[in-house]
Amino acid sequence: MTKKNFLVLGAFLGWFAVITQFILMINNRAASVPETIVRFFSFFTILTNLIVAVYYTIHWLQKPTSLLFRLQKPGILSAITLYIAVVGLVYQIVLRSIWSPVGIQKLVDELLHSIIPVFTLVYWFLYEKHNEASWKSIPSWLLYPLFYLAFILIRGSISNFYPYPFVNVTELGLQKVLINSSVLVFVFLSIAIGLVACSKLLTKKVPHI
Repeated sequence: MTKKNFLVLGAFLGWFAVITQFILMINNRAASVPETIVRFFSFFTILTNLIVAVYYTIHWLQKPTSLLFRLQKPGILSAITLYIAVVGLVYQIVLRSIWSPVGIQKLVDELLHSIIPVFTLVYWFLYEKHNEASWKSIPSWLLYPLFYLAFILIRGSISNFYPYPFVNVTELGLQKVLINSSVLVFVFLSIAIGLVACSKLLTKKVPHI
């Protein structure tokens, strides 16, 4: 598969999964439409898959925009891969056992949490500029999940809606949520270190494709 084919397929999978999940959530909403929309974009899974879809789309179309320039900066693909890898890992370990979707919801669920994360890891392995990997990039990669955490905790304290059970302050208490959050930060950090280490190893052993 060529790089362009990867980009086209990645864009298609990403947009199909996000848009279909949006339709499913609207059709099965338990709150008003505006509140449901806000809740939809309160899920790290949705936000991250949206970022992935935009990344693939912009690189596929190669339009000369400022967004394309930003998405071509060193480490951007690794950062996106980090985020989607955590989406997949947390789902497989923590969330998969607590619900059993069926039909189209099951397909979308697997796309968002399994297929797209693995697809992106493969794309990262093949097409990241591994020679540009830098340990100094890691702190900036953590800003997105940290801002996200602050957002859902602040909004949750107002709306009493928490997108994931392990950050539900109402049920678990703030102390337990902060412990869970610390574990997640450690997971992000560990995977980030692993990605940079792998890039440096690949730079030594495997020519850039």
